[in-house]
Amino acid sequence: METKNEVSLLIFDFFKLDKVVLFIFLFACIYFVVKIVSLWSERLQFKFAGKRLVILQITTVFSFVSYLLGFLGSFYYVFQPSRELLVAVGGSAAVAFGFALKDLVGSMIAGFILLFDRPFQVGDRVSFGDVYGEIKNIGLRSVRLVTLDDNLVTIPNSKFLTDVVSSGNSGALDMMVVVSFHLSIFQDLEKVKKLLHEVVITSRFVFLEKPVSITFEETPVCNNFVIKASVKAYVLDVKYEKALMSDVTARGSKILLDNGITRPIVNTSV
Repeated sequence: METKNEVSLLIFDFFKLDKVVLFIFLFACIYFVVKIVSLWSERLQFKFAGKRLVILQITTVFSFVSYLLGFLGSFYYVFQPSRELLVAVGGSAAVAFGFALKDLVGSMIAGFILLFDRPFQVGDRVSFGDVYGEIKNIGLRSVRLVTLDDNLVTIPNSKFLTDVVSSGNSGALDMMVVVSFHLSIFQDLEKVKKLLHEVVITSRFVFLEKPVSITFEETPVCNNFVIKASVKAYVLDVKYEKALMSDVTARGSKILLDNGITRPIVNTSV
C-alpha cells in the first residue's frame, strides 16, 4: 500500500499544473517559430523561383526536426523525469502508450525514412494509387498532396513504404509532359512533326534546355486505325504542367486544322 502511495505522489509531482502549462507554452513557441519560417519560406520561393523546390525541401526538414527535437527537449527540460519515476510508470505506461500510439509511431518512423531515403521530395509531382498531384508537406504523421483539381489529400506516411509511388520530376524543377494528338492514317507525318515541333518550341512554358521529341504509333480506336502523335517536352516548372498541356493542345489543334491535317472522326454506332 505504501508503495502505491509513493508512486501516486511521484506521478502527481511529475504532472504539476505549472509544469504542464510551461510545457504547452514551450511547444506553442516551437509551433509559431515553424509557422514563421514557413511564411518566410513562401516569400523566398516567390523571390527565387528557380530554387523553389530546394527551399521547400529545406523548410520541410527544418519543420520535421524542430517538432521532434522541440517536443523531446521541452519534455525533458520541464518535467526532468527521475529514474525512480521512469521505473515506476515505465512498464505499464509503455504498454498502454504502445498500443495507443503504435500507428502514430509507425508513421513517424516512416516519415524519417521518407525524408532520408527520398523516394520523392516536397514539390514533386507523384502518382499514388489513383491520386496524382504535388507533394506539399511531409509531416510527422502524414504526407499532404494537392491534386491538379486543388483538392488536399492526406496519406499516412506508412502507406508509402508498402505501396508503389512514382515521381514525375524526382526533385527537379522541370518535368516531362506528354500531349497526344490523333490523326487520320493518310496524313503526311513528316509535315505533322514539323508543325507540332514549331508549336512546342514556341510555347512560353517549355524548357528548351532538354530535348523535344514527337513519336507516332498506329492504334485501333472503335474498329478503326488512327495515328497517335505523342508530343514529349519538358515544362519549365512543374506548376505549369497543365498550362503547357493546354497551350500545346490548343495551338497544335489550330495549326493542324489550318494546314489541312485531317483528324479522325470515329463512328461509335454499331
